Amino acid sequence: MDRFDNIPEIALEWHRAGKGAVLATVVQTWGSAPRRVGSQLVISGQGEIEGSVSGGCVEGAVVVEAMEALEDGAFRMLEFGVSDGDAFAVGLACGGTIRVLVEPVGKVIPEALLADLVAARQARQPIAYVVNPATGARALARDGYSDRFRMDRSGFEEDGQTFVAIHNPPLRMLVVGAVHIAQALVPMARLLGYDPVLIDPRESFGSQARFPGETILNDWPDDGVRALGLDSRTALVLLTHDPKLDDPALEQAMVSEVFYIGALGSTRTHAKRVERLKNKGFTDAQIGKIHGPVGLDIGSASPAEIALSILAECTAVLRQG
Repeated sequence: MDRFDNIPEIALEWHRAGKGAVLATVVQTWGSAPRRVGSQLVISGQGEIEGSVSGGCVEGAVVVEAMEALEDGAFRMLEFGVSDGDAFAVGLACGGTIRVLVEPVGKVIPEALLADLVAARQARQPIAYVVNPATGARALARDGYSDRFRMDRSGFEEDGQTFVAIHNPPLRMLVVGAVHIAQALVPMARLLGYDPVLIDPRESFGSQARFPGETILNDWPDDGVRALGLDSRTALVLLTHDPKLDDPALEQAMVSEVFYIGALGSTRTHAKRVERLKNKGFTDAQIGKIHGPVGLDIGSASPAEIALSILAECTAVLRQG
């Protein structure tokens, strides 16, 4: 399942189709707001909309401003403040304020820049759209915002003028070993926003009967991870504690950009794993990427509790580094 919102893609499509397109982006919030900073709405010149920046009447006002911006070819910075008494009616549940940047495509956001952004998103490359509305400077950046990329956090820089919109690929979790723990881990991972994929050459384990509706590759793990790719938005969890299944996938992951590697097994099992990998020439730094035994030590006993510990550790690594 692709959890990517497709607002920039729709904007580019509408613009190229001659409909006109305006991107509206939440750039700042105070108090309660139902949509986080970076959330987007796209409006066509025909009044079509996709996405959202809040709820209720705020969208209606943004659409009106967007149509006017498309006509005059200039950006607009909108601010909506809602009192507690009126908040619920317009989607700001407890009162609050939001600022929305409205930018017509073509006249404000260059088509080529938007096309490059869309291409990076489709290639699963983390990228930031950096804009200073006051100066008109707009650019894409792949470096320089490591904390924002890690935290999925768009927002203004300290100068209060430069807005950075983070476009991260969807999170993925590749789970090697369709075992009992995986039956709890996969649906829990999905709830946390991951697109999970099961990899197990044993068809009796990796079957739709045991994992209905899930994506399953009945490949050897090293072939599976090679086919899917290992990037900075991917977590790899190995649950077989069988060296002939786990080690080939581990060897690829240790030299990749995956943000998390977790391997099931006792302390003794992991020590043997480390010894095998050292004998194959892997460095301490590479082997140190492996979280083994997998998961935070929360006293897990059941498969579901082990799955919880894995996701807790994975989240800690993703958000805290």
